[in-house]
Amino acid sequence: MARILVISPSGEVYDHDNVRWYRYADLASHIGHYHNIGDAFVFDSSLKLLNFEKLDELPISQVDPVVIDRLNAEYDYVFLRGSNYIHAQMNWSKAAEVLRRLKLPVIAFGIGAQAPVSGKLELSEDTKTVLKLISGSAASLGVRGAYSAEVLNDLGIQNVRIVGCPTAFRSNDPELAISLPPLEQVKKVGVTLRREVSKTYAQDIKRYLTFHRTLVKAMADRFEVTLMAQGEVEEKKLALGTSEQKEEAMAALRRNEWARDWFLDGQMEELYQNRMFYSDVVAEYERLVRGLDLVLGYRLHGNLMALANGTPSIYFTYDSRTVEFADTFKIPSVDVFARQEFRLEDYWDQTRFDRFNAAYARVYGQMRDFLDENGVDNKMAARASASAEPARKVA
Repeated sequence: MARILVISPSGEVYDHDNVRWYRYADLASHIGHYHNIGDAFVFDSSLKLLNFEKLDELPISQVDPVVIDRLNAEYDYVFLRGSNYIHAQMNWSKAAEVLRRLKLPVIAFGIGAQAPVSGKLELSEDTKTVLKLISGSAASLGVRGAYSAEVLNDLGIQNVRIVGCPTAFRSNDPELAISLPPLEQVKKVGVTLRREVSKTYAQDIKRYLTFHRTLVKAMADRFEVTLMAQGEVEEKKLALGTSEQKEEAMAALRRNEWARDWFLDGQMEELYQNRMFYSDVVAEYERLVRGLDLVLGYRLHGNLMALANGTPSIYFTYDSRTVEFADTFKIPSVDVFARQEFRLEDYWDQTRFDRFNAAYARVYGQMRDFLDENGVDNKMAARASASAEPARKVA
């Protein structure tokens, strides 16, 4: 099997293809540090698609010709963990210099572009160079959706394949499909939180947060709700911290102007203190979503983890990333800025999820073909029949 390198890992690997945060057991060392555990979802999921016997990191912070020559001799290819790399502020360190010396193919699967709230996306020359080097090293470059493909095409990079995200395919099941139970059978619901946001991502912060709050409270009024955090410090402390750290977290939230004015109220504070979930271990999120009847909310990879395990999910879109994912997979989605109320009954419609089922089968095939095209030994099974229909017909 292959010996592989990764650019930009996000966590430590254990038991061959499982990921958890660095020094995860030493919670005190990093409970005050923000890291998006959703990045670890993608890393973990990527490994679960691949057949490999050895894994190591390709360092891009320095250029050591001796090290690079050794890696060229000992490894088969490099993969770039899927993430939001194509944006104006991206810092590639010394990646361009490293890649110029590297003789291995670089497999980028599931990378994406981030559109600014207004104006045209402007990329640095360094970003353009790195993307062209990656494109030129392999048969094709995998992106999450049509917008990212368009951005690369404008750079003259045409060997692009739309492959979604590895997280969707982590079970290596080409037949996966969402089948909705009657809504009255739904008891346990997860809400994926993203309280911290910037004007780079959201065009109207007040609307973003108040709509977020309304969603959480509406779900809590109807169901046994779990609030699913993915990295914000205060939420982590409320889920896992000591009594003192939990008090510190609530005090910090009450001092935060946006949270105080547009997000918190008495009910939200109670939910935050009693219904919060966070973990530094990807497998614990997977266990959680497998026990839920529905997951919905603002987190791109938290929602996708649910769908990958057959749990219905609804996206709340607020930027180009979330819109692009929902479009690639035809996931039922709510535009946070559409000035419309959200009614779960309007989305609890099998026809909506039939569209996801069909798109999932199609993009699964595109991801498998992409890996095959690049000579990447992988675990992605073929459908039982090449001409098989999706589990349900699309209306």
